[in-house]
Amino acid sequence: MTEILLEVKNLVKHYPSVKAVNGIDIALPAGICFGLLGPNGAGKTTTIEILEGIVAATSGDILYKSDVPGDRFRKEAGIMFQSTALQDYITVRETLQMFARFYPKNANIDELVKRCNLTEYLDQDNRALSGGQRQRLLLAIALVNDPDIIFLDEPTTGLDPQARRNFWDLINDIKADGKTIILTTHYMDEAYTLCDEIAIMDHGRIIAHGTPKELLAAHFNDVVLQLPATAVEGFDMSSLNAHSRDDHIEITTCDVNQVIASLIKSNVSLAQLQIRSRTLDDLFLELTGKELRM
Repeated sequence: MTEILLEVKNLVKHYPSVKAVNGIDIALPAGICFGLLGPNGAGKTTTIEILEGIVAATSGDILYKSDVPGDRFRKEAGIMFQSTALQDYITVRETLQMFARFYPKNANIDELVKRCNLTEYLDQDNRALSGGQRQRLLLAIALVNDPDIIFLDEPTTGLDPQARRNFWDLINDIKADGKTIILTTHYMDEAYTLCDEIAIMDHGRIIAHGTPKELLAAHFNDVVLQLPATAVEGFDMSSLNAHSRDDHIEITTCDVNQVIASLIKSNVSLAQLQIRSRTLDDLFLELTGKELRM
């Protein structure tokens, strides 16, 4: 039977004007990457802060290794915050040494530096780090105590595509060591690639939970055909389940052959036709809506 590392029962956090978290349950097995997703204001940041021990819950129970989180949890948890200020005028090496002194147990610093690709930056001032280098240092700080559970809050925000992919490799490498990861992200491709399980929150509640493939199979049995908007100008799309998105048209259907036949009959060019499976982006919008959240 899989060990449950972290368990949350009926977690609630109410502020005077809002119910940020409104009764959620999570049973997190050891050794997985668990993604907590949701639009702005859904309650995921508050949930993570409660699990990290930063914010007190209004009510509910949290168990870490079958016990109430306390000193043991603080020693065994690593946190990479969404925004962290690093000390100026000290080097990467000095930063890691400083954070290592906060814990009775440490990871092997040389191995940590190598894993996070920081070797050539060890004597560089924190102020001179690029975005990707800074994120790798923050990850190394989160790992400095050799934690059993690691919280990664929007870890790749602002990174270029290459840096994001490199960071994904680091996360997969960490997971391969048996570490348990709780990840928040707005990148659905990131969640699909990294997470063994995901939970989607909205209005303070978990509205979907499962593996990415399970959730997609449960909600969709169709595919999406994409065409440039210019390719269908003058064509009556009312007979198809078509929607405009940016500069292209998306047609959702369970019968690709029928749609293609209709397009050919109307002399629509298929030169730039793309057919794709449903994605977590589709699921996210399906479950949480498309309205702008602030």
